Amino acid sequence: MEKFQKFTGIVAPMDRANVDTDAIIPKQYLKSIKRTGFGPNLFDDWRYLDRGEPGTDNNERRVNPDFVLNKTPYKYAQILLARENFGCGSSREHAVWALADFGFKVVIAPSFADIFFNNSFKSGLLPIVLSSTVVDQLFEELDDHEDYQLSIDLENQLVSNSAGAQIPFEVDEFRKHCLLNGLDDTGLTLQHAEKIKSFEKQYYQQSPWLK
Repeated sequence: MEKFQKFTGIVAPMDRANVDTDAIIPKQYLKSIKRTGFGPNLFDDWRYLDRGEPGTDNNERRVNPDFVLNKTPYKYAQILLARENFGCGSSREHAVWALADFGFKVVIAPSFADIFFNNSFKSGLLPIVLSSTVVDQLFEELDDHEDYQLSIDLENQLVSNSAGAQIPFEVDEFRKHCLLNGLDDTGLTLQHAEKIKSFEKQYYQQSPWLK
């Protein structure tokens, strides 16, 4: 997992509440357990006018011109601005993988489904909870400015706009540490590699028939 660094990115609006994981990545794409390759099918049912299937060449599909991520500049967005209860529905990790594979690094919303929220940190995606009032304000600013951008500073826990206004956000210290250092569950385990090797050596010396 890559280290999360301070960045400034284009913001894409997802102005609807209760966006569920089936909308984020439909069930027909869940057969793969690789974390990459899901970006082209993010929001598949909304992004295309015809049904997609694994192996389908998306370049030959009919694109929905009215969907936000098919419009410039949002097709290059790194920050998704969403509404309440984002990521509800089934517990599929593929939803987070699809967002990350598209290029999103941050999702800002008033609330998230618990499982999606937890899965996000494990895959390097930062979910930021801001009040509904602040999110409303950000949507208004986005409507008024083409190429609307925000800066995300995880270390100092700040969201900033181009005018210099800063919005603080809360994040668990352990999760913050993991994101800043690029540590997923595997990375955390590997921090104890020497202790694990030492234990294995001692264990097999005591019980050589198990080796």
